[in-house]
Amino acid sequence: MNIEIIKVEKDSDIRKKLLDFVENFSWLEVKEHTIKMVKEWEFQEWESPFVAIVDNKIVGMATIMKTDYYPLPEIYPWISTIFVSEEYRGNRISGKLIDYINIYALELGFNKTYIPSEHIGLYEKYGYSYLKDIVNYGNSIDHLYVKNL
Repeated sequence: MNIEIIKVEKDSDIRKKLLDFVENFSWLEVKEHTIKMVKEWEFQEWESPFVAIVDNKIVGMATIMKTDYYPLPEIYPWISTIFVSEEYRGNRISGKLIDYINIYALELGFNKTYIPSEHIGLYEKYGYSYLKDIVNYGNSIDHLYVKNL
């Protein structure tokens, strides 16, 4: 399987494909917010969505952001909104997205990235270490992972 990772630009054709992908994905908790982010292009400076493409079809996405769903302005950049279509899971697509974004972050001068998650044991396989539990704006507790680049 040939997987291509692409940084989505504001004025690119791939942006509409990303919007279609998000409108149809199954991660209901973030769907509405992610649609708004892509539609209104709420990405500032170096922030960006990235997509994974197989056979000219978006099968996954992730973003790099300065802020996320947490009142922690001193922590960034966040790798967030990591999602792969169910039928493509198990092909290390999340890892390829994360690796690509980490190269981008390194090129921007960052020396670490952070991933928030409710899962344990998922991001450790991509070189992340548990840092601490964090409280999101919804008052739920998530785990914060960090990776030195």
